This record gives sequence, structure tokens and C-alpha cells, in this order.
Amino acid sequence: MSLAPRAVLVHRTTEYEELLAHHGTHGQAAFFLSSRGRDIEEVAERHRRARRALAEVTAAIPLTWRQARVERADLDRFLFGPEDVVVVVGQDGLVANVAKYLAGQPVLGIDADPGRNPGVLVRHRPRDAAKLLATVGTSVDELTMVEAVADDTQRLVALNEIYLGAAGHQTARYRLGLEDDGGVVEAQASSGVLVGTGTGATGWIRSVWQERGASVELPRPTEHRLLWFVREAWPSPATGTSLVAGELAATARLQVTVESERLVAFGDGMDTDALELTWGQSVRVGVAGTSLRLVG
Repeated sequence: MSLAPRAVLVHRTTEYEELLAHHGTHGQAAFFLSSRGRDIEEVAERHRRARRALAEVTAAIPLTWRQARVERADLDRFLFGPEDVVVVVGQDGLVANVAKYLAGQPVLGIDADPGRNPGVLVRHRPRDAAKLLATVGTSVDELTMVEAVADDTQRLVALNEIYLGAAGHQTARYRLGLEDDGGVVEAQASSGVLVGTGTGATGWIRSVWQERGASVELPRPTEHRLLWFVREAWPSPATGTSLVAGELAATARLQVTVESERLVAFGDGMDTDALELTWGQSVRVGVAGTSLRLVG
């Protein structure tokens, strides 16, 4: 007997809740903000809108479905099931945060604060939740993801981009090359390597692309193509700057061999959930075998 679907509501702690947790009371939080020229009422109103959106979406879940809630900070400890329907209530970035933990479950993005979010990934309003949940899975966009796989089987996937470099502000040292490119490899010292998708082309990848004045076209979110950039490569007698940007087709892989004591790879800004890499290890980065199934 198959299980009924489970709606997993993903949300994040609001700024107001964080202020109360830190300062203890509404009055103390208000005093703290006023000393910095801010009004707590604006923060409290955004909190109320977020909670109303969460309540409205919860009420729209069919009575025969099971329910669960998970806060952003707990995503890496939450076990998603194959029958789950993931409902993200919040910002665009929250969809990217949850994407790396999924394996084909449909995702419905609900904008909790219209007007403040671009709405690229949280495309719907709370009032539309009931209709969308009734037909979930019938119309989804398969958004391309990027993955990094280390030689010790560590694996990381991301919706926007993967960063590989030093954990702090130190220089990252490594050898970089493209697989099946005649063995051309370059030793580099830089601020790290960034590999991004078409979804990420609205964020960090786009800023680097604009800064470089790149002639290559940005990929579309559903296109199986990635862009990669080396950030601030440093020329020296031992390190080069000839391999600093390019694109990866569906089967292409960028290979990086670590020549530092410690480098990390993390996705979509979640540096607390990163691959740990040390001297001599290699990591391959390319289009992921899974995609994010976002309800259109």
C-alpha cells in the first residue's frame, strides 16, 4: 500500500525572530534597532507577512496528505522521502538551499513577501497553493544543477553555483584542466574557481560574467551547459593565467587537483555544508545527473 504524499514546508527564521532570540524582548530589540536608525515595526510586519503566508499554505494542504516542516538551518539533517512534495515558503534563495538535498521531488516555490523577492524560483502566491498542490507534478521545469565529485567519493550538488577555493581569504593553489582536452593542465594561484548554471546566471555567475565582459552567452536555467571562471588568477613563474574561463557542455568536466593543505567546495553560499579537500586530492565539476523539478 503506497503512502499518501507528504507536504514538506521549508521556511527560515525571520529577522524578527532572530532579534528576539538575541535580545530577549520586543522592547530591547526595538531599542537596538532604533540606535541604528531602524524601526522595528517594519521588521515585525515582514515577520507577520511570512507567518501569514506559512499559515495560508498549511491550510491549503489536502487533508489526506501528511505534513512536515523544516527550517533552513536543519536541512542537512532532514530526511526527504521519494513521495514528498516540497513547498518552499520564503525567498528565491531558500529554493536553492533545499535543492541540493532532493532527488527528483517536485518543488513549489511560494513568495512570502511579494515585491521584495525577484520571484525567479518562488513563482507563486500563497492563495494559489491549493490549486497548485492539486495538480503538482503535471507542469514542472527541469532546472539544471551543477555537481562536484571528489576522488574519495564526496559529492556536492547545487542549483546556482559551486565555489572551490580556500575557506578564508587565503590564496587557493591547485592544478586545473579540462578532461579530454589533450592533457592540458595549468598550475594556478587564485581566489578560487566558480562554476555556475543558468539559474545561477541571475546571481554570482552573472556578476563575474559582466565584470569579464565575456562574449559567451549565459546559459538558460534548463540548458545542460555551465560557465566557469577563475577568480583573480595570479601570474608567477610557477602559476599561470591562461585557463581562466570557459563553458562546460553536458558531458564535459573541469578537473581540479589540490595543491594546498586545505580547500573547500560549497554550493549556493552554504559554506557550513562543504566538501573538505586536502593536498593531492582531485575533484571533477560538471552538469549534475539530477535536476530540480520546479513547479511552473
